[in-house]
Amino acid sequence: MTDGIDIPVLDGDRLFAGDADAIATLRAAARRHGFFYLTGHGIDAGLIDAVFAQSARFFALDDAAKQAVHLRRVHHALGYEPLKAQTLEAGSPPDLKEGFYIGPDIAPDDPAVLAGRFGVGPNQWPEGLPEFRATMAAYFAAARGLAVQVMRALALALDLPADHFAGFTRDPACRLRLLHYPTQPAQGEPGEKGCGAHTDFGSVTLLLQDDAGGLQVQDVASGAWFDAPPIAGAYVVNLGDLIARWTNHRFQSNPHRVINRSGRERYSVPFFFTGNRDYVVECLPTCLDPGEVPRYPPITTEAHLTERYAATYG
Repeated sequence: MTDGIDIPVLDGDRLFAGDADAIATLRAAARRHGFFYLTGHGIDAGLIDAVFAQSARFFALDDAAKQAVHLRRVHHALGYEPLKAQTLEAGSPPDLKEGFYIGPDIAPDDPAVLAGRFGVGPNQWPEGLPEFRATMAAYFAAARGLAVQVMRALALALDLPADHFAGFTRDPACRLRLLHYPTQPAQGEPGEKGCGAHTDFGSVTLLLQDDAGGLQVQDVASGAWFDAPPIAGAYVVNLGDLIARWTNHRFQSNPHRVINRSGRERYSVPFFFTGNRDYVVECLPTCLDPGEVPRYPPITTEAHLTERYAATYG
C-alpha cells in the first residue's frame, strides 16, 4: 500500500493457482494502474542477490571495459548503454542512468539474425567478470518463466482460459536490463531525473529494486506522483503498452519514473517480457462494449517494439 495509490501485494502461490480472490485483486489493480507487488514468486533469493552483485561489479568497471561492449557495436543493441543515452520523458534532460541490455542469446548464423530482425542476436559479455554470464543466463531463464505465469494469471483476470496467451508467450522477445543510477545531483538540470516519466513498451515488466527507493507511480486521475517503495523479497510488476493496446485500455500501462534522492547509488533490474515477435496483437473482443471500436489497428509484436524504441532513441 502506498500513500494515495493502492498497489496490492499478491502472493504467487495463490495467484498462479488461480485463487479467485487473488485474480480479482489482480483485475482491480490492472484496471486502475497496472501495478502490483509479487511475493511467493519462486525465484531463488540467492540468484537475485548474485544478479545485483554482478551488476554492481560490471558498473564499477572502468569506462574502457564498458565501452568495449557498447550496444552500438552490434546492430541488435545488446550490451552497455552509457549514462544519459536515453530520454524517456519528452522535453526533459536525458535520463541520469547507465544500463546493460541482455536478450535471448541467438547465434550469429541463426536465420533471424541473418535476416536482421529487430533486436535479435548474440549477447555481448564483459571481460574480467567470470561469473557474470552464467548468473545472467540463469536469471534470464527464471524471469522468463515467471513472466509466462503472470501472463496466465492475466488471462484469468480477463475471464479467458489460462492458456489463451500460449502462442504469444512462445519464443518471446525479452530484455533483461541492469540499471545503475548515480545520486541525484543537488544542482542538476531542470527536470533531470534518474528515469523520466514513461510507460513500458511490452506486456509485463518484472522489476527488482534495491533498498534505495526512488520509484514513483503517477495517479493519472489527479496527476500526482506517489512512491512505490521496495518490499524485501518482492517484485514490482507492471503492465506495458502492449497489454493496454490489447485490452483497449481496460488494463492500464501507467506512467512511472525514478528520482534517486537516497544520497547513494541505486541499482535496479527490470525484466521486460514482450512476447512472440510475429504474433499479431489485436483488440480482444471481450474488452469491447457493444458498439465500441478498437482504438488501435492490429500490429505484430515486432512492429510495436520498433515503433516504441524509435520514439525514445530516435
